[in-house]
Amino acid sequence: MDALRQHIKPGEVYRRSDLEYYSSAIDRHLGILTKDGSLLKLSQGLYYAPKSTKFGIAPPDDSDLVECFLKDNNFLIVNPNLYNRLGLGLTQLYNTTWVYNHKRKGEFKLNGKKFEFKIKSSFPNQLTKAFLLVDLLNNIDELAESQHRIIQFLSNNFNSFNKDELLKLAQQYGSGKTKQFIKSYYRNKMLHA
Repeated sequence: MDALRQHIKPGEVYRRSDLEYYSSAIDRHLGILTKDGSLLKLSQGLYYAPKSTKFGIAPPDDSDLVECFLKDNNFLIVNPNLYNRLGLGLTQLYNTTWVYNHKRKGEFKLNGKKFEFKIKSSFPNQLTKAFLLVDLLNNIDELAESQHRIIQFLSNNFNSFNKDELLKLAQQYGSGKTKQFIKSYYRNKMLHA
């Protein structure tokens, strides 16, 4: 039990399998540690060593949580609420977070938060404004906003995006519909120039 306690560091997320090397009776020891508050159970086989701040217990970082859950760091977390930052007049709030990855598919509740894991063949390492726009267009059917309204706002705000970056990201990560929409916009703009 002492070896297990010494291995646990505040603010870290652990899988049961990560901790069993430090215990001869892992399930009993995990029960004791969760009962005394040294560990919080986040979901089946997933634990968090709480980290105290002046505001209370800090929740685990979503990236750490997902990395431990997937046993992989090749993923991208996308929250559809980020679309509201694109300057397209979007205001809806969503109670889900999407995780683009190569391993898992489905909805999972981790630490009381809903994550929808989506298998994607490719995705960038980090979020950019241009990728968010491509992603918004890829997921436009899943959004609560009016598609017509989104397209109207987008037509008025296309100039705020870097054309070359947008075309490149649409080609790499866009659905056929998204690629066609972005290419058509720039083609029409060139014809009317």
